[in-house]
Amino acid sequence: EPFGNNKSFCRELAAVKQQRKDILAQYLYKERNITINPHSIFDIQIKRMHMYKRQLLNILHVYHLYRELVENPHLDMVPRTFIFGGKAAASYGEAKITIQLINTVAKLIDQDHRVADKLKVVFLENYNVSLGQKLFPAADVSEQISTASKEASGTGNMKFMFNGAITLGTMDGANVEIHQEVGDAHSVIFGLRAEEVQQYYQEGGYSSWDIYNSDADVRRMLEVFEENPMFGQLREALLDRNDEFFVLKDFKPYCAAQEEIQRRYRNIDGWYRSSTVNIAHAGHFSSDRTIREYAKEIWNLKAVKI
Repeated sequence: EPFGNNKSFCRELAAVKQQRKDILAQYLYKERNITINPHSIFDIQIKRMHMYKRQLLNILHVYHLYRELVENPHLDMVPRTFIFGGKAAASYGEAKITIQLINTVAKLIDQDHRVADKLKVVFLENYNVSLGQKLFPAADVSEQISTASKEASGTGNMKFMFNGAITLGTMDGANVEIHQEVGDAHSVIFGLRAEEVQQYYQEGGYSSWDIYNSDADVRRMLEVFEENPMFGQLREALLDRNDEFFVLKDFKPYCAAQEEIQRRYRNIDGWYRSSTVNIAHAGHFSSDRTIREYAKEIWNLKAVKI
């Protein structure tokens, strides 16, 4: 962790990160004919497609950014590349439609020269370990935005942490332990907490229609569903079925968290100090530490030297 205060070390780390971003950009161009800006923020969400994992929240925010850029072409924004990867179960309609929504927004952005130098969306089909080996080292931002209380643990967040990405996430699963290790200074946490989610489930009191009717930004954001009739199923999930995974409730906090990411990235020395701190504390998730702790606190076993 002390290396985080060493500007020379942080510059070396930044150079390594840029090298990995260049490698990913070259791979995407050569193998998939996709062009991305290697000097943009690489904001990556790679995991199984599911409504509770909230890829929907992510892409709705991207559409919100797109609309802001169209209305204000001179908006001072660090260029962003949003990368999605994951698979949907064959019978999971909403997850498959979310993939289509991501690709629709990607196409909308690609065809609009007004935002070409500021915004890019990529969906990588057939996500697997080999692709992960290229994505994890290149990530600037680790998207871990599941609805609080839904994620059992997760290990993707740890892989991003090992590679110096900054966690943007909810207090859910292993994000809780990452936050305990690095604190608010070196992660960005937002949204409902698990106990708040459970209280809504048990006692009610949440109305997604109230948010929709009172927030012009939310209404404008959901206009993206007009791009394709099949997106009506997602609109129904958010409004008619009262947004089970609190996408609309967490939308404004998520936007604020993304603003915080941009603010921190502008201070490149501070950013790579945070990156260094994350790498330094990633050892907490080693299997050696885990087994030792389980042996002592759960199994009541003593180590035997061989």
